[in-house]
Amino acid sequence: MEKSGRFSEYLFVKMGPGDRGPKTTEDRSAPIDHSGVKKWLLDNTMLVVTLAGVITGIAIGFGLRPYHLGPDALMIISYPGELFMRLLKLMILPLIIASLIAGSASLNAKMSVMIHPGKPELKDDFGTSFENKRDHSILDSLLDIGRNIFPDNIVQAAFQQAHTVYAEPKTLFAKNATENGTEPVLVRDISYRSGTNTLGLVFFCLVFGSLLGTLGPKGKVVIDFFQAIFEVIMKMVTGVMWFTPVGVSSVIAGKILGVSNVGQVMSQLAWFIATVAVGIFLYQLIVMQLIYFIFLRRNPYKFYWGLSQAMLTASATASTAAALPVTFRAMEGPLNIDSRITRFVLPIGCNINMDGTALFLAVASVFVCQMNNLHLGFAQLATIFLTSTAASVSSASVPSAAMVLLLVVLAAVDAPTHDVSLLFAVDWLVDRIRTTNNMLGDCYAAAVVEKLSKNELMACDAASMDQSLPNGLPTSNTELEIGIVTPGDKSIASDDVIIDMHLHNTNRL
Repeated sequence: MEKSGRFSEYLFVKMGPGDRGPKTTEDRSAPIDHSGVKKWLLDNTMLVVTLAGVITGIAIGFGLRPYHLGPDALMIISYPGELFMRLLKLMILPLIIASLIAGSASLNAKMSVMIHPGKPELKDDFGTSFENKRDHSILDSLLDIGRNIFPDNIVQAAFQQAHTVYAEPKTLFAKNATENGTEPVLVRDISYRSGTNTLGLVFFCLVFGSLLGTLGPKGKVVIDFFQAIFEVIMKMVTGVMWFTPVGVSSVIAGKILGVSNVGQVMSQLAWFIATVAVGIFLYQLIVMQLIYFIFLRRNPYKFYWGLSQAMLTASATASTAAALPVTFRAMEGPLNIDSRITRFVLPIGCNINMDGTALFLAVASVFVCQMNNLHLGFAQLATIFLTSTAASVSSASVPSAAMVLLLVVLAAVDAPTHDVSLLFAVDWLVDRIRTTNNMLGDCYAAAVVEKLSKNELMACDAASMDQSLPNGLPTSNTELEIGIVTPGDKSIASDDVIIDMHLHNTNRL
């Protein structure tokens, strides 16, 4: 039995990629009665209707702008999109919990400035109404990350997250500083704000799942329970996906109609929008593809195209977490990424891997500094880049969350923070561009991790197969006979194994 297990592990490790069986169950003998274009449309129906929803939303938004619709009409137009977002967000929490616990448990059960986007003249064209009593420092952000990773109440973490605020100290008898005519002294205070503390939930689920996987047969019932939850959620996702065209169209139309003056915003902040868009698309189309090709030696653009549906959903919802159900569906479906990797990497990535947000923070910080005629030397630029990367880790996966983090980056280089209000006018557009980058970063990371973990995953498969066979023998009507020849002693060394396999159909005996 021990030799059989060692042989199975050796066999699976020596197997190359693609040797674990066919990826699809397509009947190649069936006649093909569809033309190439028609077959492509049938295979990509959801992508086509989602793209049609995006185009329809843009057309409705710009088509109805001349009519200057009232707030009630805007609410009705945006209402289907609101319901669509609520359905997606409804599935985020159980999806993250179930995928992380089931994924980590199963793994452990089987193996122990050249562009100048900012100019001072823009300050005369926009009002600056953003006020902030005290800048939120990078130290506060880093400490808040630790507080959220280790929540003191797992139930509270489902709907609240810790953050640092500055407030006047509470006193019983003395008058506050404002009443005395002096500048108030603000002190740090740890408060809670609405929003799921996904970092804390991820940490708890990883620890819980890892320890659950060490229990062996005792923990199998719990693992199966969370596995069933994940499968049910994915079936729900399949149903919600057919609501995508209407929801996406409603979300986009509502955002376009909600902007006061699209033409003025686009013309006056065009350089800023173009800088962010060009930087993100260069990263997507060159840097990510190069990383994928170096590690996997495959065509990266086929993988990129396979994520089209998830990219459209992420762009429309402006939330990596909201698009997570669709991302799971794409990664484990057409792209055939191992579910043990996706259920481990994607939930973590949608919370801490914010490369698009980091790029936006860097460009926006340079924009504000240039608009205020602040000189940026090497030290200031390095500070912006490092602070943007660190601050992006604490970004909540919700629309426009990066605007709050921009205050942290600006404070690090002593730049004025009141000009952040200028960027709110275009953040509805830029947020959708950078969110696709955040989502793609998670997917490409999962593909690379699967490649680097190929031997370990196949060893897991071998261990699982060996455990499923009583006394090391196959249970089907096909018998596997293994002959092993070893020199000298009877130990099995990988360099000395000679494998002779013969398949016999037991029905013929």
